[in-house]
Amino acid sequence: MKACDVMTTALCTIGPDATIGQAATLMLEHRVSALPVLGPDGALLGLISEGDLVRRVETGTARAPSRWQALLQSEAALAAAYIKSHARHVGDAMTAAPVTVGEDAPLVVVADLMERHNVKRLLVTRDGALVGIVSRADLLRALVLRQNPPEHVTDQEIQDKVLAELNQQPWGFVGAASIAVEDGVVHLWGEVLSDTERQAARVAAECVPGVRRVVDHLALQVRAPAIA
Repeated sequence: MKACDVMTTALCTIGPDATIGQAATLMLEHRVSALPVLGPDGALLGLISEGDLVRRVETGTARAPSRWQALLQSEAALAAAYIKSHARHVGDAMTAAPVTVGEDAPLVVVADLMERHNVKRLLVTRDGALVGIVSRADLLRALVLRQNPPEHVTDQEIQDKVLAELNQQPWGFVGAASIAVEDGVVHLWGEVLSDTERQAARVAAECVPGVRRVVDHLALQVRAPAIA
């Protein structure tokens, strides 16, 4: 699946000259946690989110820099923090370089970017223009969709896919694995070297679409201690 398959396209946006109060009102009215900021020509300028509005002078949540912060942080960093907590307009308080992704990006890339940048959402662009937003909630919806098994999957197809999944893993069985499938129930035989590998084999089988249940007949092989 790609970003375009799960992204939200009905977007609520705001301009850089709007006030912080207007941004907060829009978020509450539309039940969204962030607003893309667009210029008069529709160009993407930034993103204003709940996180940008947590520390505000109006609510008494703005933090005055401590003596140590004043000594250790640069004047530019202190000024930026002041702007974030005191700015009246969206263009001053927004995140000016939000993380973006192309609409054809695989979901694994989307998840990697969210994790790497510690963000809850990515703006989706096409040729530099905003076309959607993909959020953690969108990934959860994709997960739910993938839980629904496809129709008309035969036992033989399930067996082939379970074997293929197991055979491409770096961990595996001692010798060959034996798999039987009956009415979507997978039976696993073979030897493994640890309970963790046993669990991984079960999980691998459960991940194959159409599998209803996995019955574990695996044996744990105990390695003999090495002789000095």
